[in-house]
Amino acid sequence: MTNPDNNNNSARTRSISLLIVAEIAAMSLWFVSAAILGDMAREADLSTGTRAAMSAAVQGGFVIGAILSAITGLADRFEPRYVLSTFALLAGIANALLLIAPPGSLGSILLRGLTGAFLAGVYPVGMKIAVGWSQRHRGLLVGLLVGGLTLGSAAPHLLSYLGGADWRITVSAASMLALLAAVVILKTENGPYHSKQTKFDITALTEAWTNVSIRRAYGGYLGHMWELYSMWAWIGVALAASFAYQIPEAEAANLAKLITFIVIGLGAISCPLAGFIADRIGKAELTIIAMAISGLSAILFALTFGGSIWLSVIIAIIWGIFIIPDSAQFSALVADYSDANKAGSLMTLQTALGFALTTVTVQLSPWVAAKTGWPVLMASLAIGPAFGIYSMWKLQRKFEHR
Repeated sequence: MTNPDNNNNSARTRSISLLIVAEIAAMSLWFVSAAILGDMAREADLSTGTRAAMSAAVQGGFVIGAILSAITGLADRFEPRYVLSTFALLAGIANALLLIAPPGSLGSILLRGLTGAFLAGVYPVGMKIAVGWSQRHRGLLVGLLVGGLTLGSAAPHLLSYLGGADWRITVSAASMLALLAAVVILKTENGPYHSKQTKFDITALTEAWTNVSIRRAYGGYLGHMWELYSMWAWIGVALAASFAYQIPEAEAANLAKLITFIVIGLGAISCPLAGFIADRIGKAELTIIAMAISGLSAILFALTFGGSIWLSVIIAIIWGIFIIPDSAQFSALVADYSDANKAGSLMTLQTALGFALTTVTVQLSPWVAAKTGWPVLMASLAIGPAFGIYSMWKLQRKFEHR
C-alpha cells in the first residue's frame, strides 16, 4: 500500500511554505501592544494597569475565540483555509482600528481583545492544516508552523525599532501583513491526512481528560505556557530595566527593542530544528530538554539582572531559543494520540486552556515585578517548566509499552 507521506512532496512543500508565510504575517498582530506600549505611554501617559490590560486583552480574546471554536468544532467542520483567511482579515481590520481609537481607552483594549479572538481562527486552524500533510514528519511540520508564529510574534518589535517613536507605523504595517496572510493562505491545499467532521461531537472535548496521554500533553503545555507569554510580553521591559543600570534610560529602551526582536525571533529557527530532532528522539523527550534549559535560563537571567549587558543579552538569547520549540511538540502529541477528525478541536481546546492561563500570568507579571522586582518575577517563571517536565515524563518512548 502506498504511504501518502511519500507522495505529493512538491504540493506539501508548497502548501506548508505558504502556510508559514501566512502565519508569520497574521501573527505579527499578537505583540503589537508589547511593541508599541512604551511609545504610546509617552504620548498618552498610560497607567501600569492600562498597559497590562492592553497586553492581556489579546490573550483573553484568544481564549474566548478558541473556546467557541472548540465547542463548535470550527477547525474540524469547515474548510480550514477559508476559516484562516476570514479570521486573518478580521484580525487585521480590528488591529487597524487602533489608529482611530484613543490610546489606552476602553475601545482600544476591546479592539486588542477582538484581535486575539480572531487570531483563534488563525493559529489552531493552521496546525490543523499542517498535521494533515504527514504523520511521520508531524513534529517537523508543526515545528515549522510554530517557527512562523514565533517570527510573526517577534515582528512588531522590529517594526517598532525601524519605525522609531511613531507607534502608528507599527500598527499599520502589522495590519497590512494580516491582509497579506488572508490572501496567501487561499493558495495552499489540504494534505492527504486531512479529515473533516460533519457535526460537532462532544467526545472531542471529553477526550482531553479521559485519554491520559492527551491529558499529560495538556499538562506539559500548561507548564510551558506559564512561562512563555509572560517572558515574551515583558522581556523587552525587563531588558530595558536591566540595561538602565549600565547605560542611559533612552539608550537602554532602544537597545531593548532590538534585542527583544532577536530573542523572540531566534525561536523561529529553533522550532523547525527541534521538530526535526523530535521526530527522531521523541516529542516528549524534546520537550523535557527544552523546558529544562528554558527554566534554567529564567533563573540565570534573574541572578544576573542589572549586571553586564552582554551577559544578560546572551542569557536572554539562550532563553529565547529554548522557550518556544517545545510548543509545537505538545500540539503534535495531541494530534498523535487523537482521532484525525477530532485533532483540530482538541488542539484548539489545548491552546484555549494555555492562553487562559497566560491571561492571568501576563496581567499579573508587571504587578509582581512592581512589588518584588523583575528578578523575582523572571525566576518564578521557572515553575512552569518544572511542572511541564513532571507532566511529560511518562510520555517518553521508554514508557510507551509499559
